Amino acid sequence: MKSVWLALMPAVFVFLWSTGFIGAKYGLPYAEPFTFLTLRLALVLAGFAAFAALTATRWPSAAGFGHAMVVGVLVHAGYLGGVFTSIDGGVPAGISAMIVSLQPLLTAVVVGPLLGERLTWRQGAGFVLGVVGVALVLFGDQMSAGGAASAPGVGAPVWAIGASIVALISITTGTLYQKRYCGGIDIRAGAVAQYLAATGVTAALALAFEPLEIAWSGDFLFALAWLVVVLSFGATTLLMLLIRMGAASRTASLFYLVPPMTALIAFIMFDEALGPTSLIGMLVSVCGVALVIGGASQPGKATPGQGVRRQEK
Repeated sequence: MKSVWLALMPAVFVFLWSTGFIGAKYGLPYAEPFTFLTLRLALVLAGFAAFAALTATRWPSAAGFGHAMVVGVLVHAGYLGGVFTSIDGGVPAGISAMIVSLQPLLTAVVVGPLLGERLTWRQGAGFVLGVVGVALVLFGDQMSAGGAASAPGVGAPVWAIGASIVALISITTGTLYQKRYCGGIDIRAGAVAQYLAATGVTAALALAFEPLEIAWSGDFLFALAWLVVVLSFGATTLLMLLIRMGAASRTASLFYLVPPMTALIAFIMFDEALGPTSLIGMLVSVCGVALVIGGASQPGKATPGQGVRRQEK
């Protein structure tokens, strides 16, 4: 039985991680994005704070705590806030997942050279495929139907697409910052600092721009519980187990399976169908990400963006 579970763990992880986008779409009809996200982050913060208080947590210095808070603002408020806003604005869950999954491309091709890392031909080719895939997703079906390319072909406003791009930039920047400044911080203490800062930022945005109203319902409570318990605690714990059990590069490769899985679940649950050109574009983009990750996973090489999503989603 144990061997069966070990074999199924990667597939279970991909499914659970994909449902982060689905849970957002499921709960957003009942609350504005930052109101919903603030409640979620506050509950996760309470859980991690209680866990840290009951265990032998090593608390960092004030500077270390501050660095972890910066990561929290970028990875949780920026990344999750961008995803929630994007989906609330009408971007299909699978497309939002695809855009943020381009993080390895952004790290390898844009950020890597700035840090003195040499760009390989595989990374360059992967980046080109990723860009072509995004273009096909955003404009392909509209162009094939004879429409103008002045608006995204996914049927969402430009600002909503931009919110997913903000999420992509935030997760990339936040992970690089974490790797540079937070490597020695206790995970429990780091989580408390991250969620404390992120909750503060999303609460401020909710107060400034949203009516702070929640239509309480069974569906909303289910979405909230799923995102807090299954995603923030369950999926993240499973990710840590996968990393501990196998090569980090193999674990990182699981993430490019998330967009098609998200699109499939969204189609089943919400009848969220993508056009044929968009589906081809998503496949092209996924291949680009796979090329970048595979090209950087050879012995002796560091994986660009490896560990980028080792945060809850």
